[in-house]
Amino acid sequence: MFTKILVANRGEIAVRIIRACREMGIKTVAVYSEADRDSLHTLLADEAICIGPAPSSESYLNMERIISATVAMKAEAIHPGFGFLSENARFAELCEKCNIVFIGPSAELINKMGNKSEARKTMMEAGVPVVPGSKEPVRKAEEAKAMAEQIGYPVMIKASSGGGGKGMRISYGPEDFDANFQNAQMESVKGFSDDTMYLERYIEKPRHIEFQILADKQGHVVHLGERDCSIQRRHQKVLEESPSIAISKELRKKMGETAILAARTVGYENAGTIEFLLDKNKNFYFMEMNTRIQVEHPVTEMVTGMDLIREQIRIAAGEPLSVTQDQIRIEGHAIECRINAENPARHFMPCPGLITNVHTPGGNGVRVDSHIYSDYRVPPNYDSMLLKLIVHGKDRKSAVAKMRSALGELVIEGIETNLDFQYEILNHEAFQNGDTDTHFIPTYFPEYGK
Repeated sequence: MFTKILVANRGEIAVRIIRACREMGIKTVAVYSEADRDSLHTLLADEAICIGPAPSSESYLNMERIISATVAMKAEAIHPGFGFLSENARFAELCEKCNIVFIGPSAELINKMGNKSEARKTMMEAGVPVVPGSKEPVRKAEEAKAMAEQIGYPVMIKASSGGGGKGMRISYGPEDFDANFQNAQMESVKGFSDDTMYLERYIEKPRHIEFQILADKQGHVVHLGERDCSIQRRHQKVLEESPSIAISKELRKKMGETAILAARTVGYENAGTIEFLLDKNKNFYFMEMNTRIQVEHPVTEMVTGMDLIREQIRIAAGEPLSVTQDQIRIEGHAIECRINAENPARHFMPCPGLITNVHTPGGNGVRVDSHIYSDYRVPPNYDSMLLKLIVHGKDRKSAVAKMRSALGELVIEGIETNLDFQYEILNHEAFQNGDTDTHFIPTYFPEYGK
């Protein structure tokens, strides 16, 4: 087992990783930008080192500085968390060349599954159902337009290296295709330095269902059930829950087996997520694979009792999975709300600034993952997420009631947040009935869904 791990991230996920390491008796090194000098992860880690100024490109995305910090602090491994360099194959390869363990899959696997069009092709060959679409990546609008005619409108235009809702546009016909393709491609180049795109038939009002998988170096692969991530705005998740009310026991078994097949097909290692779209007729289609830990991993931890960060570290150290598939039990229901520094009434405009007061809820089955505290200044340079509020109840009805109570107790003063908006979602009759899909927000909250 490792004696020291460098955490190449910030915010709540850095805090989450540090806490897991402390429980395992592993020392930690926090890296931080000048804007994050007083962030909680720098205070909780055993050691902390500044890696540059506020812009991510000069700090959290600067591979050479992170590698240098790892060597200087004599850490044996790097945990990348999510975002930043977590799905960067070049960084994983650089770690390997420097004899540093990257806590995640290999560079080869990241390349194979991180590129969305390449992953689609691989899954097609393995017999995993995929959304009808292009088999090869495409760069030219006229070539893509011809493909769209064959696939059939509406089509989803997607960046091959995309994620987080970036580089995506829906085209409902040939008249708006060129503009949508060019805009999505420009966004892809700007965000991922990649101009390759691919097309999928757009499925109307699907559910976004993802399966958490774990795979060790000994060839064992398990799934830990599903998360329903259908409550989204602009393709970004807002609220997640596990299990999904739309999934029967039989369908869960079938989708879980398919997720394991997908992982086995590429010889996957470490934690990963197989994402599916589920249509109204209960047909499911592979969408993409995330080769990292997910923001919403706590809901899976709450219903399974497993520590996914601990499992990631154990796998990276060469240890086998701590459970077999028949030992995994899904108990109760969990919900996670992402609380962001943003104003929903102003198109979710980010609202950085000084937090003057924080009070977090507690009690049986209530969990808060966060890096904020009273008098903490939220920098304008990064993602706006302040905390994740997670609850667990004996069933969905009790979990919804518990989340409403917890949101009512949560206080964040000094800046605008989406707390009230989350409360509105929970109070909506359609949500309480489980009548949700990826169009929930634009359908029931059109003023917020633009």
